[in-house]
Amino acid sequence: MIKLVLSDLDDTLIPFGAPRASARALRDIRALQVAGVHFAPVTGRVPAAMSWMFGDDETCYATGAFANGQVVRVDGRTVKWVAIESGLLQQVVDVLDGECLDVWLALYGLTDPAHVSLVSPHPDRILANPPDTWDGHTQCILPRVPTGSYVKANLQCSCSRQEMTKVRDLLRLRVPELGFVMPSLVARVIDVSALGWGKADAVLLIAHELGIDPTEACAFGDSENDLSMIRALPNSVAVANADESVQQAAAWHIGLSRDDAVAQAFEDILAANAEGRRPSFMSKDFTHE
Repeated sequence: MIKLVLSDLDDTLIPFGAPRASARALRDIRALQVAGVHFAPVTGRVPAAMSWMFGDDETCYATGAFANGQVVRVDGRTVKWVAIESGLLQQVVDVLDGECLDVWLALYGLTDPAHVSLVSPHPDRILANPPDTWDGHTQCILPRVPTGSYVKANLQCSCSRQEMTKVRDLLRLRVPELGFVMPSLVARVIDVSALGWGKADAVLLIAHELGIDPTEACAFGDSENDLSMIRALPNSVAVANADESVQQAAAWHIGLSRDDAVAQAFEDILAANAEGRRPSFMSKDFTHE
């Protein structure tokens, strides 16, 4: 029986460009909770972004892993907090500046997800070739990373996907103390995270805190930043639009995010638990349209 459902959000539970989780998905999350099944979003976004993504229903994200697992909450209580020191983030800025790359470090506020600062000693280069998020969210340009600790940071890219891959690999080599992963096959973003703690660690911690065996958990994902979580749980699920590496690592496969395939899987879990069987999608014979 599945007792814990974990899901990435962007391009998994919520299709790219959608304003929030669908009414169907929200209904199914509430039905899971009524049936005694825990639900937890596992996302690169900060907790403050959850309100609009779940239609202001706090019960949908009282338990979850945020900022790629660097913030973990269980029943509204923070049980893990992993921060990145400013000195390491400044190293990232120095590499990007030294290589003259059109990629910019972004720092996020925890209480206001719209408060985003780009960091570069050359603001003219950002203005000449701004990232996709410039008009909607960026508040200011800073010359250096302010001293302190940060939970949420990423790289906003004004370059091709091919160049993004090269940047990711370069930073993994030059700043090995940090993790660099792509959270989306669509958005031109590279997530920056604390090395040695990620989504896999977070979901296992959530299961432990709830007294649930990992075999009783089910995780849904699509992108590179979901890969550790997908590998950590035996009942891992890739949506059809997932990255090839996630498709290969996942135990089970369902339809497209845009077709609300994750919500359909939630309904399958509910029916299977009620009938004392495995969900239909947890079968090698399962096919999706």
